[in-house]
Amino acid sequence: MHAAVVRSFDTAPKYEIVDTPIPSEKNEVLIDVIATGLHPRVRSQANGSHYTSPDQLPLVPGSDGVGRMANGQFIYFVAPDSSIGTFAEKAVIDPRRSVALPDGVDPIRIAAAMNPAMSSWVAIRRRIDFQQGQKVLILGATGNSGQMAVQIAKLLGASQVIGAGRDENRLNGLKDLGADVTVSLAGDPEEAADRLGEIASEVDVVIDYLWGKPAELAMLPLSWIQIGSIAGPTAAVPSVALRSANFCLLGSGQGSVSTSGYVAELPSLIDVIAAGKLEVNSISLPLSKVEEVWNDAVYAGQRVVFIPTK
Repeated sequence: MHAAVVRSFDTAPKYEIVDTPIPSEKNEVLIDVIATGLHPRVRSQANGSHYTSPDQLPLVPGSDGVGRMANGQFIYFVAPDSSIGTFAEKAVIDPRRSVALPDGVDPIRIAAAMNPAMSSWVAIRRRIDFQQGQKVLILGATGNSGQMAVQIAKLLGASQVIGAGRDENRLNGLKDLGADVTVSLAGDPEEAADRLGEIASEVDVVIDYLWGKPAELAMLPLSWIQIGSIAGPTAAVPSVALRSANFCLLGSGQGSVSTSGYVAELPSLIDVIAAGKLEVNSISLPLSKVEEVWNDAVYAGQRVVFIPTK
């Protein structure tokens, strides 16, 4: 079969012919991969920096996708953490980590939206006792996952959503997605923190895709859910944040939420995406273009979805 293959953590995957994987465990089955998204999670898997990345090379990247079972049923599936991922014509999966798709749903839309939407959807529904009417701040709201988080927070009942990010062009579009207020994080970090503090002093929940200095300077709200680390892997937690409020810092990701917890959330999220309640900015390309697309800035701001089958 054809697949994208990583042979060095320092170079983009190449489109190659590899052996078709064979199911080896009791619950495993072989499926056709219809569509699979190029997520930041996949990029970090392919460069060896993600905390779940296998050390062995070569590897086929890819963490999820839309597939077709032997009986013709279309499914959304989450791949196991192994060296044979979803950027291939076929994949071995455990059907218990999948959910059947409704008839007529667009597989490209599902493959593009599920991963970036799942982070905030699961964080709000599984990691905290979120209450209708609470105010939510999204740090990193101009990224794909952040834009999804703005929409999801509003959809799940936030009374106010504040979107904060560096990209001025995308920041201007956040209000169309449901943000009530936007804050620029561009420029001097201290000045950005002051701007953020003026607007976000009374938020109840922070969904953080940045970490690093922006988190360190703004860390005062009630429930802080750490999801990504685009701005840096570390941030100093100010002691005043811990003493001056009922401050709760927690993470959301693989490990903090069980596999069964994630799978339980898939059907309701798929229904929301299939119903068109989330704006999805995606582009589909053949997997054969993986090497040239991998680092192409032309696709920044879009979720690339690869189509492995010819």
